[in-house]
Amino acid sequence: MKRLGATILTDVRLQFRNGFYYATIWIVVCSIVFLRWLPEETARFLLPVFIIENVMMNAFYFVGGLLLLERSEGTFIVQSVTPLRDDEYLGSKVMTLTVLSLLESLAIALAVLGFDQSLFAIALGVAIAALLMCMVGVALVVRYDSINEFLMPSVLYTFLLSLPVLGYFGIGDVAWFLPHPIQGPFALMQVDVPFTTGSVVYAIGYPLLWLAPAYLWSRRALRRYRTA
Repeated sequence: MKRLGATILTDVRLQFRNGFYYATIWIVVCSIVFLRWLPEETARFLLPVFIIENVMMNAFYFVGGLLLLERSEGTFIVQSVTPLRDDEYLGSKVMTLTVLSLLESLAIALAVLGFDQSLFAIALGVAIAALLMCMVGVALVVRYDSINEFLMPSVLYTFLLSLPVLGYFGIGDVAWFLPHPIQGPFALMQVDVPFTTGSVVYAIGYPLLWLAPAYLWSRRALRRYRTA
């Protein structure tokens, strides 16, 4: 636990030093200004889309940037002679970026909705989506040696991760996207949508089933990446 705590503090400093928090604040401000400028009904409709895309930026792209940055700076070489485990390294990245996603998303949601009862469901959806996207980001970024090399294929990856948004806009039946692991968390972010017991069980339970394979995939990829 001491190693994990120390790693979390190190990650927070690294994210701050590289401007991640400044970028997050800028995105929050721009999102709030734009959504508040829109008619209330339109803003409430677009809010889940803004949230899921911002989660993708925080979890998927930020974790990829962090890994590539640390590799280029030789951080992995230093860590190889420390007792830091892959689980602790991965856990720190996932936890810090999930919290960042939660803070950003709730700030935007509060500005649009106020203290609405849907905030809890939104927070739950954000947390699950961030966990999945962060671990998928770790597993995929290990294929690349630089940010520039990663950016082009990441467009395809993020498109695939964002597929449930198509159903939200009526491009295809929503039922087509039910097997997608992000459909459940994305449904929790949607405002003014009535939930049944079955839909809640699906929205929470189904994506949680993906966490174990996503974790094993990312840990295995990370182990190879840190020793390469």
